[in-house]
Amino acid sequence: MRRRERERIARLHELAKLGELAGGLAHELKNPLSTIKLNLQLLQEDLARLPGAESSRSRAGILRKEVDRLNQTLDDFLSFAGRLELHPVPTELNTLVRDLIDFFHPQAQAAGVRLHTSLAAENPVCPVDANLFKQALLNLLLNAIQAMPAGGELIIRTHASRSRALVDVSDTGVGIGPELMPRLFEAYFTTRKGGTGLGLATTRRIIEEHRGHISVTSEPGKGTNFRLELPLVPVCRD
Repeated sequence: MRRRERERIARLHELAKLGELAGGLAHELKNPLSTIKLNLQLLQEDLARLPGAESSRSRAGILRKEVDRLNQTLDDFLSFAGRLELHPVPTELNTLVRDLIDFFHPQAQAAGVRLHTSLAAENPVCPVDANLFKQALLNLLLNAIQAMPAGGELIIRTHASRSRALVDVSDTGVGIGPELMPRLFEAYFTTRKGGTGLGLATTRRIIEEHRGHISVTSEPGKGTNFRLELPLVPVCRD
């Protein structure tokens, strides 16, 4: 078995064990967090009726926002470590990419990023869970926008090579230094202030659950290219 395949299987086994713990942990934390949020809301309403309590009401509002942040952190963790229910069906890759681009275009436009596509003439067909694959690809598009704070170019390409379909997501952003590349897909590793560090880790997990592979090349100051590889639907021959 190839080294890359052995590493993929080992990672998925580790995540399966982590996922068993994740569900119980999230349940134990989400219930008290919901209670805390409700009581903070009631406290804010009580403070609103008291003269001179604006400062205390503001502090209660800050605490509610922190509860929301903790809930989002839990959701992100579950998305990364929880059990993935894949429902793969033969899907035209170009059609899936076009749908996501239509959805993402307004956000890119608002960030001053110009979107370009170069889609394979043969329109590769892959066995994918469309919703999960769109989530993985969307993470890469968002990552690209964050790498281009002053705007730039974002190119999505599809093509086929032997038994694999390839999707390239290229940006003209700040690039990634060689010292950061080995840690890029690690959970909770991020160089962005306020980032969870789970976006790329989640993308890798989704792609590997599809028996695919993700790789990255980058040049500081010039941009980054993420490549997704997916198996093609086998062609039936008479």
